[in-house]
Amino acid sequence: MARLKKQDRQQQLIEKLNITPFLTDEELATHFGVSVPTIRLDRLELGIPELRERIRAMATGHAQGDSPESIQHEILGELIDVIEGKQALSMLHTTSDMEDRFGFVDPQYLYAQANSLAKLVMGTTVCSTEVGNIKYKTPVSAGTNLVAKAEIVRRRGDKFFIWVIIRDKIKEVFRAKFIMESIENKV
Repeated sequence: MARLKKQDRQQQLIEKLNITPFLTDEELATHFGVSVPTIRLDRLELGIPELRERIRAMATGHAQGDSPESIQHEILGELIDVIEGKQALSMLHTTSDMEDRFGFVDPQYLYAQANSLAKLVMGTTVCSTEVGNIKYKTPVSAGTNLVAKAEIVRRRGDKFFIWVIIRDKIKEVFRAKFIMESIENKV
């Protein structure tokens, strides 16, 4: 990629982060063919925060209902955003103790992150998972930050149809389609 003028690079940086906000400074530097300090200076001049702060800003801009701290214990990973009855976002930092015998993160952790986030987005205290259609797309190594997004795509009475996609930066590594039923009125 030919070197861009500073003004053009900064404009493209804004556009790139609007499309994929979870890119690191290192990935942006590689994409634009500049050094990491150059990207950091561009972000500073443009008022764009670092990755973790961008994720937190998305959460505070959308959060409703319960505070993330009060429901943090209910999900696997760190709750970033929740709009009850619509969508939720969480991040899981994988560690070496999550690895299977082949050196990859055991898929049970990805399922647990997806399932717990799907239950949370429903906004009910008691629910059951009736159907779970999952696809483990790519093995994940320890030390990876996984971002999960759960979205309610349909609701029919007490049944919720929820899609969950887990990404490693921009690459999809796991997805699930759940049909869950709220049973709090039946208990």
